[in-house]
Amino acid sequence: MKSKKSLGQNFLTSTAAREAIIHAAGLREASSVVLEIGPGKGFLTEALLKTGAKVVAVEKDDRLVEELAAKFQDYIDSGKMELIHGDILDFDYNLIPKTYRLIANIPYYITGQVIQQFLTADNQPQMMVLMLQKEVTERIVAKNGQESILSISVKVYGEPKYVQTVKAGSFFPKPKVDSAILAIGNISKNNFQEVSEQKFFNLVKKGFAHKRKLLRNNLGCSAELLEQGKIKATARAEELTLDQWLYLSKNL
Repeated sequence: MKSKKSLGQNFLTSTAAREAIIHAAGLREASSVVLEIGPGKGFLTEALLKTGAKVVAVEKDDRLVEELAAKFQDYIDSGKMELIHGDILDFDYNLIPKTYRLIANIPYYITGQVIQQFLTADNQPQMMVLMLQKEVTERIVAKNGQESILSISVKVYGEPKYVQTVKAGSFFPKPKVDSAILAIGNISKNNFQEVSEQKFFNLVKKGFAHKRKLLRNNLGCSAELLEQGKIKATARAEELTLDQWLYLSKNL
């Protein structure tokens, strides 16, 4: 079966990468529930099921849904797998338990939407393990001094970790760039107990609006406020840590 370019399909074929994803997800309990986005032909799905976890797989391609239904009929009949034909961007969170892990080899073009959708959801996953474009993964785990709206937006909800690089040859058809496995653990909304999500993100977007300008000029804040937050008067947005952004959102 040919992949659909319109759906950004690149099927994982590397067993080493597959094992790295499962290890990163910490699937040690048979009671684990996994939400898998884009199971494709079931290469990763098969290994997930063998861990004993229950798999809720969401596939948009109707051709692949038929193939998956036939391949995993026994698991579906036993209740160890649910196969949903639909678009993950329209996912109904009532279809998943309160405690679950999200695992996905998602098309590059919906990466940002999927990350935002599940990190901001009322029913957040406890862990996310994603196959992303290598460059995007590097931006998300950026160290201090190289932050971006994307990296801060992920770190405010969880702890991102670069697991490993996955070469382009690990997929079929072969994409033009390398990928990487990203794990986001300890996901919660604990950072928003004293400040709203809307206020925090409005401030971050304003701070990054003119990257060449000093942060104090973008935000219109005083030198005294910056000093109290241990922020340099000459700092630019990409130099601030998550804690400093949280400080500003609570005090500005």
